[in-house]
Amino acid sequence: MGIQAEEHGIRPWWESAVIYQIYPRSFQDSDGDGIGDLDGIRCRLDYVQKLGVDAIWLSPIFPSPMADFGYDVSDYCGIEPMFGDLASFDALLADIHARGLKLLLDFVPNHSSTLHPWFVESRSSRDNPKRDWYIWRDPAPGDGPPNNWTSDMGGAAWEFDALTGQYYLHTFLKEQADLNWRNPDVRAAMLDVLRFWFGRGIDGFRIDVLWHCIKAQGLPDNPPNPDYRPGMGEKFLVLQTNSADQPEIHDIAHAFRQIADQYGERLLVGEIVLPLPKLMTYYGTPDRPGVQLPFNFLLLDAPWNAHSLARIIADYEAALPHGGWPNWVLGSHDAPRIAGKLGEAQARVAAMLLLTLRGTPTLYQGDELGIGRVTIPPGRERDPQDLRQPGLGLGRDGGRTPMPWDDSAHAGFSATEPWLPLNDDWLVRNVAVQTQDARSMLSLYRALLALRREYRALSVGDIRVLSSDTDVLVYERGHESERILVALNLCEQPRSFALPEDFAGAHRLLSTLDSPSLPGTLAPNEGVILRLENM
Repeated sequence: MGIQAEEHGIRPWWESAVIYQIYPRSFQDSDGDGIGDLDGIRCRLDYVQKLGVDAIWLSPIFPSPMADFGYDVSDYCGIEPMFGDLASFDALLADIHARGLKLLLDFVPNHSSTLHPWFVESRSSRDNPKRDWYIWRDPAPGDGPPNNWTSDMGGAAWEFDALTGQYYLHTFLKEQADLNWRNPDVRAAMLDVLRFWFGRGIDGFRIDVLWHCIKAQGLPDNPPNPDYRPGMGEKFLVLQTNSADQPEIHDIAHAFRQIADQYGERLLVGEIVLPLPKLMTYYGTPDRPGVQLPFNFLLLDAPWNAHSLARIIADYEAALPHGGWPNWVLGSHDAPRIAGKLGEAQARVAAMLLLTLRGTPTLYQGDELGIGRVTIPPGRERDPQDLRQPGLGLGRDGGRTPMPWDDSAHAGFSATEPWLPLNDDWLVRNVAVQTQDARSMLSLYRALLALRREYRALSVGDIRVLSSDTDVLVYERGHESERILVALNLCEQPRSFALPEDFAGAHRLLSTLDSPSLPGTLAPNEGVILRLENM
């Protein structure tokens, strides 16, 4: 498989960039309440800059009752007081830009908090001017919900409101009412939100659950899911045929893009969890572009073997529309830690994979330390998804625990008990310890990110998969005169691979191990990056 990097003049900044997701509650607490905040992030910017990333994405920082930890917004143009205020935001943004970094905010357009003034008005009476800003319906015959749609948090997607005798739609928690994107006033108000933050100087948005934002006309029932099995979670009882991914969503994505383009080189990253052919439609078309980066989550649940990974890379690259730029993700605030799934040895290999594939990678805070599974004691669970459907393993708390900075009290994250427990091994797995260890996971990430900056082949070059046999994935990256080979051993036994003849005697740029193997061989759990010498 050979994929050519598209050349179209000067590349936008995000094509060669690496995005670093910060979960603000868990990065750094500056005021001693056990919860991270904007001033805490600001005081840790030297760490982010030294890591070698290019942009920061902040999970929601807007005012919120925190029913879903910020994804229930009560004011789209303000700052949640536990995080700071607009002055502290402006100071953070200025410091980010002073370091040559970019900032993305998390935009939540599908739903607002039920405490948002818009919903308070909408709920007040059936004839309120904002009634149609949300999705209200009469009960079905027999006084049940209007249709069979299920909430992603479990249970029905409808909540009955006794005051007005109707149900309102909530794709997530009942505290998160879905906005009616078929109402032009809603569209206008939300586009003004984008203008507000772009005008303040931010560099882009990650758009939450973009594919959910508009529903089928008439709100017909969703078809039953023929593959549903007990234990999957109630949201999988039906297929989201009519409650998500409607054709009109592309008009909304294009409207977002039009606003972004008015402010120069601004980036839109769309959260879309759909099969590959549907995911690709969110790039839009040349005359009606959508988001520049529809998030690619294929690696999150990928079978961890060379053949499967090679097939994922090939299928994804082949599906990209002309001019569409790839992106890759291995972790997020919604996913289990990669080191918890694969173990630390293969998490090192996964880091090399993520940072050497063609496209824009997104890193999640703490993965660069190799944080694995974290024990959340009974009574300390905070994730509403877990609390509403206990015992199904849906909890996301383990991926949201505070950053461990050192071995002082509370790992240097806070002066008091953090809102979630620290990783179990925080005394030895923290930034201070790993900074002093040239063999640590943090040192590996820094080395990989430095190589991406040094070699254009690793950031914007072509990709060609050479082999995916016997547990080893081998691919080549190339840009102009640069040629670089990546070989990854995805198992716990030594393996050999066919080293291309012209790479004989190639220079080893990096190994995931401190005692690298001979050319054409890989130790257990080893990944290597080789550079062709005659460049």
